Amino acid sequence: MSAIHTDGATTPYTGILSGEMNRLREIIARLRADKAYLRRVLMIGGVALVAAVTLIVYLTSGRYVSTDDSYVKAQKLMVSTDVSGLVKDVDVHQGQHVKKGDILFRLDPVPFQIAVNDAKAKLEQTRLDVAAMKESYQQELSEINVQKDQVDLARRNYLRYASLLKQNAIAQSTYDQARLTYSAAQNQLSALQSSAKTQLAKLNGDPDIAPEDTPAFMQAKGVLDEAERQLDHATVRAPFDGVVAEVDSLQPGMLIISAMSAFTTTSAVGLVGTRDVWIEAHLKETDLTYVRKDQPVSITVDTYPGHTWHGHVDAISPVTGSAFSALPAENASGNWVKVVQRVPVRIAIDYRKGDPILRGGMSTVVDIDTGHRRWWRMLFGN
Repeated sequence: MSAIHTDGATTPYTGILSGEMNRLREIIARLRADKAYLRRVLMIGGVALVAAVTLIVYLTSGRYVSTDDSYVKAQKLMVSTDVSGLVKDVDVHQGQHVKKGDILFRLDPVPFQIAVNDAKAKLEQTRLDVAAMKESYQQELSEINVQKDQVDLARRNYLRYASLLKQNAIAQSTYDQARLTYSAAQNQLSALQSSAKTQLAKLNGDPDIAPEDTPAFMQAKGVLDEAERQLDHATVRAPFDGVVAEVDSLQPGMLIISAMSAFTTTSAVGLVGTRDVWIEAHLKETDLTYVRKDQPVSITVDTYPGHTWHGHVDAISPVTGSAFSALPAENASGNWVKVVQRVPVRIAIDYRKGDPILRGGMSTVVDIDTGHRRWWRMLFGN
């Protein structure tokens, strides 16, 4: 083995260390070159990647319009009646499902049935009165014919006595009596004819008229129809399929006043529809550019996470929501601030098998597929 000399002479170990140092320097130089290259690649590639992602996002955005300002809507009605009476029975309970036509509650039918019976009696009496008028008219026609004969006889006697009076063959008193008899017969005929005209007028000018065609019968029939209508409305039925609500406010024995039913909810049964359910979404006016009727919609509900309903745009309101406000905003002041308006959009739900039941008032999120596409030409204003 060679010795290491300290007098500065070159040894085998010195040569080995020098070679290793050179290789290390080459590696470091190569790494520095690779790092600079990688930096240039990352700088150029990163910018290109961001630009590409931005372009893709731009071209694919604008197709879907989404909002969480949307809620489930359903038919709801406080079912009451337009007749007054005492509640006899309540046939439903809170939360009960009913079909259209099912009985909700009944009023005491006795007063209404009495009114129907009275109207029927008056209708039959009117029928008899019409028959009696027809008979009376025919009788008066007969009396008129008889009276005409009496007038003709009185006229002949009067003329004969007038001729005899010129011949001084009878007394003046006999002539005067004949003239008086003739005048009385004429007056009696006129009275009978006037009475016959009155009877004929009551028969609407037709002596053979059917009782059902007379004004008096029609009036009596109208009274009967109204009494039967009130009797029918004393039994209150469901106007559509739904679920009963607010039924506890109506109890047997409660007096319902028809004139007040429009101003109170204590004389009615709440009914919420189950068939006609829809979504009412309030979209920003700036999101409606490409929204059209019948476009497909995806619907999610907070109550059922992970489940998606499908529907379509049914109608777009012709006015904004603020247009129906009781106190619309006044924009004439100098400190007016522009606020993006909301436009109600009705979304019909296309139910599929297995879709859970939706209840009125539920919060939803809707995504409308407008089908709109952006093209790269739009970047240059084309």
